[in-house]
Amino acid sequence: MRPLLDAAARDEDEHIARNGPLPWPRTPGVLIGALQEAGLTGRGGANFPTWRKLARTAVTDRPVVIANAAEGEPFSRKDKVLLQQCRHLVLDGLQLTAEAVGASRVYLYGAVVPQRKSDRYPLTCLAAPDAFTAGESSAVMAAVNGRTPLPTGESRDDMLVQNVETLARIAQIARYGPRWFRRHDTFLATVSGAVQRPGVYEVEKNVAVQRLLDLAGAGETRAVLVGGYHGTWLTPRDVITDPGAGVAIALSANESGLAKTTEIVNYLASQSTRRCGPCRFGLPALAEALAARRMDQVYRLVGLVDGRGACHHPDGTARLVRSALTAFAGEYR
Repeated sequence: MRPLLDAAARDEDEHIARNGPLPWPRTPGVLIGALQEAGLTGRGGANFPTWRKLARTAVTDRPVVIANAAEGEPFSRKDKVLLQQCRHLVLDGLQLTAEAVGASRVYLYGAVVPQRKSDRYPLTCLAAPDAFTAGESSAVMAAVNGRTPLPTGESRDDMLVQNVETLARIAQIARYGPRWFRRHDTFLATVSGAVQRPGVYEVEKNVAVQRLLDLAGAGETRAVLVGGYHGTWLTPRDVITDPGAGVAIALSANESGLAKTTEIVNYLASQSTRRCGPCRFGLPALAEALAARRMDQVYRLVGLVDGRGACHHPDGTARLVRSALTAFAGEYR
């Protein structure tokens, strides 16, 4: 089942021929109600109900809508693939979202596409730096406001940031309805690591980890990191209930989970914006403790950085380490 990727089109004419014209709603609030009925959640990692974000923004003055295509995750490719194959579906969702909240400005962050003649809302494209935290929502808001795209933890109801996959789903719900979506609720996953066929796969919600491994041609697998570098380690027998950023990294049977987690935490520490203590001091200390196998210190530092940062970067790192402590308990001992 590939209801999203099978909607691919080379240009706008083919897109309309395959998917139908853009279904502009005639009554305000119709799209938000449809999204609530469909149960769509964000596909950028937070998994928050999409209709709530739109409803919250719709009551603000001169709101701004931003399509977030920045993929700071080192192994994420799903948004790039989506914009390459189904760009017009994403742009449809962006235009419909702008209409639903009464947007004053519309942006695409992290990609550049040409303006379409059929668009009601002019589109401004902004580049995104190649940094892990560049796609964090408050960093996106900062970029739109002309500041350096660094996470601040700021939350503004008048600025709506939506991942591009979420926008493509909005366009499909507007065309086919909530019932159709509930029957075709899939997600895109970038599968890499110890697999023969790395790539982007579209799979059903609550899919078994083994299903992704089979699609990508994995051999004997010890564990899979699901959700990206801020995700959790799962076994092939587990079910993916929260795909996070839609990234799955397979670890072969002879690889060290401790070494891989240490490598990732070192990277995450290097991606710190150094704007608060947990990132500036806590993450490098955590990476060092992991490398030295000082487990008492690891447990202590995980508790110290979690929930105390200016953004969620330390929280995601702590979640990864806690997951590794459980998944690779024997190796840590």
